[in-house]
Amino acid sequence: MTNVKKSRFFSGTGPPWGVLLFPWFCAIKATMNREPVIIARPDHPISRSMVSPNALRVLYRLKDNGYIAYLVGGCVRDLLLGREPKDFDVATDATPNQVKRLFRNCRLVGRRFRLAHIHYQDEIIEVATFRALAPEEPGEAEAAPPAEGDGERSRRPRHLVSDEGMVLRDNVFGTPEEDALRRDFTVNALAYSIADFSIIDYANGMEDLRRGVIRTIGDPVVRFTEDPVRMIRAVRFAAILGFTVEEATWRAILELAPAITRATPPRLYEEVLKLFLSGEGERVYQLLRQTGLFSHLFPRFSAWLDRESDGFPHSGIGKALEWVDGQVGSGEPVSPPLLLALMFGEYVEERAGELIVAGMQVPDAVNEAMAGFLGEQAPIIAIPQRIALAVREILLLQHRLAKIPGKRPQGVLARSCFAEALAYLRCRCAVTGEGEKVLAWWERYSRDNTMPPVEPGTGDGEAKHPKRRRRRGKRRRPVNA
Repeated sequence: MTNVKKSRFFSGTGPPWGVLLFPWFCAIKATMNREPVIIARPDHPISRSMVSPNALRVLYRLKDNGYIAYLVGGCVRDLLLGREPKDFDVATDATPNQVKRLFRNCRLVGRRFRLAHIHYQDEIIEVATFRALAPEEPGEAEAAPPAEGDGERSRRPRHLVSDEGMVLRDNVFGTPEEDALRRDFTVNALAYSIADFSIIDYANGMEDLRRGVIRTIGDPVVRFTEDPVRMIRAVRFAAILGFTVEEATWRAILELAPAITRATPPRLYEEVLKLFLSGEGERVYQLLRQTGLFSHLFPRFSAWLDRESDGFPHSGIGKALEWVDGQVGSGEPVSPPLLLALMFGEYVEERAGELIVAGMQVPDAVNEAMAGFLGEQAPIIAIPQRIALAVREILLLQHRLAKIPGKRPQGVLARSCFAEALAYLRCRCAVTGEGEKVLAWWERYSRDNTMPPVEPGTGDGEAKHPKRRRRRGKRRRPVNA
């Protein structure tokens, strides 16, 4: 179990993270002494018409109540690049409880980072209070006494780190400058002010955005130690934006790749979905392999990929991810179970095939192989049980789809994972060129679900229609004469 202590840079036990962090902290403080670059409205392309109406409502209500309100992070970056943001995040000097009092549709969430979620019918706007840099003195880890009526007594802001230097909780509130400089990458430290519609650049993010560079703010070794998931985010941003990773940042990822397993398994599961459903999954895969992150996220699967089968390398995952990228790019949804089945299906099926050859029944073999894969991944990436069951069903259905028409094909259509299983078969056909006849039959049959199933042994191909049951009316009582 990870030892936890209150944030204090100098400690008598454990690694000397105070000594390592102090130069970075001083460098950030020196950066804060410089005036931020302000890009006035005429000199940048962001217009309020490009911003979500709900985000504008949040920004204006905060501003009208005397608070600072900025759009921050990825949405500002994407708007400047001409991309459509997936969501809009707001940062403010209002505390979470103050935000909650302004919005009836607000819910406070999170322990590691206390956030306010403003719920609208079709969107959630995330509002974060400006965070401070890690406190210099032990006393600064605790919040100042709340103002009268502030309502913050029940949750005092704190900053907690592990003995390894990983940030476990960060609820020390600070200034807009501090908040920007504690973010991960320079291109994510840009802010859009609703007060005068300007862009505020605290970390030279505009220059890195122009050059197409992913660079950490501060020492990359320290920043990746604070939060190992930042290494995955660097890869994802480089892939989806078509950027390059700055040299020092790249070297730090190569050095610290084994530390990725210190992140919590549920969080890594969510990050894996973001990586491979980004529309650039194949490029993400190549970058993960180059940095060594992939071999630590999927150790046994990665070792299997490195081995040849019958003299041929296992290249199916790259081709499958190209197919997924094509689906995402065309607006076709790819569910998490289908993604995982496409990525790891060949690996699981090979193991199941060995068990079938050894005499095990097909359902038992697939169950055993799937359980083995989940057991390998559970300590690193926590795949939810319902997702794992759906992946197993997709792989199991491949054996049934191969039998056309087989018994009761109408029942196959009713299976909950039939659409994903058919999509899996469609991808396999596109990648290998095999199974096209089977795919064509099931696609035709699923389009015309009134097509009568052909039962084995009929010979003439005509369907046997089930006998209709005669409805029995109510029994009439005899009338007494």
